[in-house]
Amino acid sequence: MRTLLACTVRACGRPLTRDKRQLVCAAGHSFDVARSGYVSLLQPQDRRSSAAGDSKEAVAARRRLLDAGVGRAAIDALVARALAIEGPLVAVDLGCGSGELLGALAAARQVAGIGIDLSTAAAEAAVRRFPAVTWVVANADRGLPLLDRGVQLITSLNGRRNAGECARVLAPGGILIVAVPARDDLIELREQVQGEAVTRDRADAVVAEHATRFAVVERFTVRSRHYLGGDELRDLLRGTYRGARVSAAQRVSSLEALDVTVSTDVIVMRRT
Repeated sequence: MRTLLACTVRACGRPLTRDKRQLVCAAGHSFDVARSGYVSLLQPQDRRSSAAGDSKEAVAARRRLLDAGVGRAAIDALVARALAIEGPLVAVDLGCGSGELLGALAAARQVAGIGIDLSTAAAEAAVRRFPAVTWVVANADRGLPLLDRGVQLITSLNGRRNAGECARVLAPGGILIVAVPARDDLIELREQVQGEAVTRDRADAVVAEHATRFAVVERFTVRSRHYLGGDELRDLLRGTYRGARVSAAQRVSSLEALDVTVSTDVIVMRRT
């Protein structure tokens, strides 16, 4: 059975076909499907360490936060936007983590879903919860293990992405939805950790990065407030706060509770 996946061996790129517990290409390259159900298409040059991507601890922290509703508003917004896309839908989620976004989309409409993440721990968590979706371990920042022009939707929720590769795999008129932390995301926690409420706008940089291949369709911000206890604040540090260092952990460990803003800028773009 042919998939939309492409061989990642250097200079190959041929379609991969499912053959029992392997994916194989016409050149004879093969990739084992893990017992749990995901497939790793990583090549040695695609990783900087033997434990690439998020750790089990970081994946578990994000899962606990989502179970508590932290970050759920952004997922709901992206799913709602994807539901407006008509016709058959092949959807790819870059930096998919433990799969909540694609899992929610697959529950809401018929979709052929492919989640890509650098973390084996994330892929293992995703395939346990959403076995009907294809979960792939790969470095989406370097290249997408996908055939040309076979995808109608790509999502990237706080993940890295390669603009050229996204343009390559999207069908003409395909949609790319990028969500990044907004200026006031976790601003209360960052003030506690850094000593000042430093803001940073990422959305304009996303638009500029994709300007030669994509046209902006829509921009909006999703914002929610959460009263979080100490354990949840430490999960934010483990799972979402990128400045996590020993000094930061020490400051957060002294916090018993905090009102926190979770804010996401969403940019919807169409492949030109």
